Amino acid sequence: MTWALFVILAVPLVAVLVSVAAGWRAARLATLVAGLVSFGLAIALALAVRHGSSLQAAGGWLRLDSLGAVFLGTTGLLYATGAVFSVGYLQADERQADFPRFARRYFGLLNLFGWSMLLVPLASDFGTLWVAVELTTIVSALLVAIDRTDAALEASWKYILIASSGLGIALLAIIILYATGTHALGSSYVPRFARFFAHGSGLSRDAVRLSFVLAVVGFGTKVGLAPTHTWLPDAHSEAPAPVSAMLSGALLASAFYAILRFFQVAVTAGQRSFAEHVLIVFGVLSLVVASLFVLRQRNYKRLLAYSSIEHMGVIALGVGFGAPLAVAGALLHVITHASAKGLAFFGAGSLLRGYDSKEVEDVTDAARVMPWTGPMFLAAVLALCGLPLSGVFRSEFQIVAGGFAAPQYVGVTLLLVFVNLAFFGVLWHAGRMVLWPSREGTVVAGETAAADGTAAADGTAAAGGARGRGEQSAWMIGAMLACLFVVVALGLHLPGPLSTLLAHATHLLSSPPR
Repeated sequence: MTWALFVILAVPLVAVLVSVAAGWRAARLATLVAGLVSFGLAIALALAVRHGSSLQAAGGWLRLDSLGAVFLGTTGLLYATGAVFSVGYLQADERQADFPRFARRYFGLLNLFGWSMLLVPLASDFGTLWVAVELTTIVSALLVAIDRTDAALEASWKYILIASSGLGIALLAIIILYATGTHALGSSYVPRFARFFAHGSGLSRDAVRLSFVLAVVGFGTKVGLAPTHTWLPDAHSEAPAPVSAMLSGALLASAFYAILRFFQVAVTAGQRSFAEHVLIVFGVLSLVVASLFVLRQRNYKRLLAYSSIEHMGVIALGVGFGAPLAVAGALLHVITHASAKGLAFFGAGSLLRGYDSKEVEDVTDAARVMPWTGPMFLAAVLALCGLPLSGVFRSEFQIVAGGFAAPQYVGVTLLLVFVNLAFFGVLWHAGRMVLWPSREGTVVAGETAAADGTAAADGTAAAGGARGRGEQSAWMIGAMLACLFVVVALGLHLPGPLSTLLAHATHLLSSPPR
């Protein structure tokens, strides 16, 4: 399967070249093929390493183990469903004069974004890992600003400034780790993960502690951990819906993966307890901030953005609790959150196309006006809130059970309190959008919009609710159904191969190979 490491990186790049050199229809087809093929290869690679083995290629520069496979599969899922959703999402703009150029630029950047995120879990050393994460920042910032509105440009600029500052701190963490490794590895070496794991006992404890804190602060900026989260609500709100889904479900997780590699070094250096406490502090802080801001949101895409901060806090707590059950739950939460948040942002994008508004108060009666999108958006929100029988419930239950087993009673109590606070906030807003009837006449599902893509003159957003236009594309519904299937399937049954993969990934975080 070594060849698959090359192919999974080559396919998105081929799609980028097609997007640049060919017409927009060819770019659309290439994106669909690249997304689906990448997801299939990610699953195949995960199956190949699920028993604890690893794959290497390019002279050791590319490497995949069970921990990386969890994040590779997650990225593949969002890349594939995002490509499918994008086909329908862009259909509303096809009548615009500059659409062919816009579509080629969009699909080219989307494939480049997918490629950069696929590279992150395949990196075998801290240097390549940092470069890959930085590439995700550059490409995703261009996607955030692709609509070229004032709000989108401002959000993109804010994202670049904050994320780049954070990654500068992360680079300092790598430099410190590299410097302390010179005593055991020589004055010049490639900072491969395996080398640090093998010589962890010879590293300076103070240097390892400092580098880990800097890594959590630096990469945590990309993860969206409070208090360095301030770019995230703006970027998620202004980016196109498929990009928002990939940002929330895959990009944040990819940055957290970088933190986990530093965590492994801390474990081998005998600093596991310190690293766990750091993650608990940042996890609790993120939960507190996210749950309080969720209650006062009026923009439903910003609402989902703060939900992402909350769930990154949950993952940090799961790893911080330290018990194998909690760590396995945190890794499973990476997958379940990605599928549920992908469904939620796809639903938000479909609602935006149907109602021409991002405001909660402008969307009402969505269950009737958009009979596919409305219920699936509500299902996504219920899943994100930890509804029993959803995948998120399973992963959160494991984290809580593991926290009690640790025991980490204070951390578990705080998790339960603020997760439930966020639950009421998110569900209240989503329930209003989907279930409340409009106080003004609502256009029935299937009614066509005005030729220019805007609502009819008497259907502008008002205090009583906006006039919806019904479902916009079967492609969008198909992408949402795919995510919904994963959300429900993982809640009802955890496949044996996935369970094996998670078990070995958990073992790597507990006892990195030497």
